[in-house]
Amino acid sequence: MTSFTRALRTLVRAVGTVILVPLLLFEEWGWGPLAALMARLSRLPLWARLEDWLRGLPPWAALLAFFVPMLLLLPVKLLALFLFGRGHAATGVTVLVLAKLVGTAIVARIFQLVEGPLMRIPWFARWYPRWKTWKDHVLTLVRQSRPWRVVRALNRRIARGWRRLREG
Repeated sequence: MTSFTRALRTLVRAVGTVILVPLLLFEEWGWGPLAALMARLSRLPLWARLEDWLRGLPPWAALLAFFVPMLLLLPVKLLALFLFGRGHAATGVTVLVLAKLVGTAIVARIFQLVEGPLMRIPWFARWYPRWKTWKDHVLTLVRQSRPWRVVRALNRRIARGWRRLREG
């Protein structure tokens, strides 16, 4: 491998990491709570049947079920871009945020339901642990960074001050 190829690979990884970090942080923040919120829907008979059906899917159908919600949200994201292009930035941001919240909730819950079958797909079983290890490493580096620690400390101060105002 030439030094140019190595430098290009390093640059692409760095840029990719910078682009992915905000998405990873959002997913990390929302994955568990949003999946738990979706799990509460399983109290509804129709939803419970849907979840049972998802749990019973064979591996490739599980993969399809995992990716379909992401594809279904693509037109919504295109709508947000259209709104941005028409000068409706606030509406576009609202549509994007809502799509991200709903999409993360659905995908997180589906992943919980079909993780077993997905892990029976050889390439998925090989690459998912690598992805998870890389993601956890990047998030650890972010959490150890000075800006992250400063913002966390500021958030704790604001929360304490808010509690004192409410109690006082």
